[in-house]
Amino acid sequence: MRGFFLSRFDFDRLIYSYIVLLFSFNKIRLVMQKEILKPLALKKGSTLGIFTPSSPGYLWNEGLFLNGLENLKKLGFKVKLGRITSQRNEQGYRSGSGEERAEEFMELIKDPEIDGLVSTIGGSNSSSMIPYLDYDLIREKRKFICGFSDVTSLHMAILKFAGLKTIYGPSVMCWFGEWPDGVEESSEWFLDVAIRHKMGQRNIACPTRWSNHKRRWDNDEWRTLPRIWNKNEGWRVLNPGVAKAPILALNLNTLVSAAGTNYWPDINGKILLLEDMEASMSRTERHLRHLSFLGVFDQIAGLVIGKPEFYNQEGAPFGYEQLFMEIIGKRSYPIISNFDCGHCIPMISIPQLSLVHIESKEPAHTHFSFLEGAVE
Repeated sequence: MRGFFLSRFDFDRLIYSYIVLLFSFNKIRLVMQKEILKPLALKKGSTLGIFTPSSPGYLWNEGLFLNGLENLKKLGFKVKLGRITSQRNEQGYRSGSGEERAEEFMELIKDPEIDGLVSTIGGSNSSSMIPYLDYDLIREKRKFICGFSDVTSLHMAILKFAGLKTIYGPSVMCWFGEWPDGVEESSEWFLDVAIRHKMGQRNIACPTRWSNHKRRWDNDEWRTLPRIWNKNEGWRVLNPGVAKAPILALNLNTLVSAAGTNYWPDINGKILLLEDMEASMSRTERHLRHLSFLGVFDQIAGLVIGKPEFYNQEGAPFGYEQLFMEIIGKRSYPIISNFDCGHCIPMISIPQLSLVHIESKEPAHTHFSFLEGAVE
């Protein structure tokens, strides 16, 4: 059997690769050990940069997009579109390559006129931006960053690699674009997070109404057909308890897609808020079981379940909440459902990793409060 020998060239290349790998690992580890920073507060007159991290939603409904921009202006902000967004760029299902979308994002981060960033809409592949972002610069600039749904990927990556808190809140089209003036409750919660709440406790009351009324975007129905509102029955207690911990608000589908990546969030000791858009029972079971296999429900300090927008029971003799409890089981921490954050409206804006207090008592009494401000 012949011996195995490395040439000097191969040996040097191996050592170089090892040093690069070690440096990359240590850089990520050092970022993770840094203090988690709050973004800088917005104010009336601040300029919001608009980025499109995945789907080219502005082409699906230009009027809704433009109405969202106008409603942000009515709230007192200026808006400036990123390069991809201003050009209405599209590549079928996406607004550009991952690198191009990251360039748009970083140009807004670097732009001294921009105070915060709000996404156009979500989609399915914001994660393609992750390898191309400059996390050191994102941390240095400390800009307010807001979006939800598929933007979950960016929330997780920026928290992990930049150590900067982001906001799980409305996008330009959903829900600032709601005709004619946006969703009042959602806008007020956004302003609370972005401008008003800098210190102390802020209690969140359950809204009196909610809606998942889907109206067409390919004609004028989105603005001519009155939205149907439902009476909000309140946040339901699936498991009573008390929790005081940082909160992570994440889209269930997008979170599961991040399993095994280096931007998977530190869930240990956190209150986890899960919300989803298309909640068929079969897909929800698969997602929840996967999280169970990962040990997620053994690590968290509390669970908040958002209202799904499109729920399909698929003939099951049990419901959405029963499925959650079948997989999670009895726990010592509070579990509440029917929460108002995500793809139904109104939407409570959640500052990531903000300290939250939850006290839930059966059958339907829940106290939810932020114990610190979201911005500085």
